[in-house]
Amino acid sequence: MSQFENVTVVKAANVYYDGKVSSRTVLFADGSKKTLGLLLPGEYEFGTEAAEIMEMLAGDVDVLLPGETKWQSLSAGESFNVPANSKFGINVKTVADYCCSYID
Repeated sequence: MSQFENVTVVKAANVYYDGKVSSRTVLFADGSKKTLGLLLPGEYEFGTEAAEIMEMLAGDVDVLLPGETKWQSLSAGESFNVPANSKFGINVKTVADYCCSYID
């Protein structure tokens, strides 16, 4: 899906790591939520409350998922799942565009 219809977008950005990571929250009529964001090159760690599906729209990253010891390389068109109440590492190699879906 390349676009979302009939949504509400929160104007205020979610900004992390001194502006190197930012996203906007998109709210859907059914109560679901996604964020659309941009990651600048660097290494970051994020914590989750809800389970997430991270879809890479552009760029190249390596991710270290909870319980894993080996980094996994991903590019545009690929995705990864993160369990609720966990942390994951992401090493952004090139500017990356993503869509994060929150799973209840």
